[in-house]
Amino acid sequence: MVLWVVAGLALVVAALAWSATRRLNRRFDTLNQSYWELRYDYTRLRSQVSRLDPEQAEEESPAPAPEAPTVSFVPLSSIKAGNKKANG
Repeated sequence: MVLWVVAGLALVVAALAWSATRRLNRRFDTLNQSYWELRYDYTRLRSQVSRLDPEQAEEESPAPAPEAPTVSFVPLSSIKAGNKKANG
């Protein structure tokens, strides 16, 4: 009899967790949709402003990112050879 009670409670807890997950999923979908709508509106409005005042759009444009330093390839065998000379 105790096993049936435990199984029933587990089923109730699982059903509650499942419904809470569905609620959170719907809320997340709504939030995600709102984010992309805001992002679209922001981009659209920014392009309209840049058409109205091209000088201001040039001032607000971010500076170009600095170039990444170039890294040359160092073969592993040269590092190992250098260690043998230092130790030997």
